[in-house]
Amino acid sequence: MSLSSAERDALIRRYAEGPAKVRAAWEKVPEAARAWRPGPGKWSAHEIVCHCGDAEANAAMRIRYLAAEKEPLIIGYDQDAWATTLDYAGHPWEPALALMDAARASTVALLRRMPDSLWSRRGRHTESGEYSAEDWLRIYAEHLEKHAAQIERTRSTWEARQAR
Repeated sequence: MSLSSAERDALIRRYAEGPAKVRAAWEKVPEAARAWRPGPGKWSAHEIVCHCGDAEANAAMRIRYLAAEKEPLIIGYDQDAWATTLDYAGHPWEPALALMDAARASTVALLRRMPDSLWSRRGRHTESGEYSAEDWLRIYAEHLEKHAAQIERTRSTWEARQAR
């Protein structure tokens, strides 16, 4: 189902606001809580921030492949394997946030200039099949919002455990 111009604009606005939400959530996490994991297999706030950098770099390229390539193939990846293999726990958070900011800023500029013809472009995602530029926008408009909320939940859980 195609998005109207107004719906697309609203999603682009949400997409543009994502980094500020992650940064606001991150800034509320006490230094002592940043590496704390809420449970086995769960990410710390630090690891979430590192994921946001890598995920947004991937997302920035995905929309470019969809817009510019004929029959693009969008490659899925195992985010948990990336977190472990790339040692998100030991990776500095500052460049991860800078990467998130830069990828989003550059992509917002692209999205605001994309003509309708590019929004109808389709490719294939290795995990979910047919994948359009609008599918991409629906997913990534909320991606950082979800991770900001995840950081907030992690902080709240840490604070509740400290209060015991």
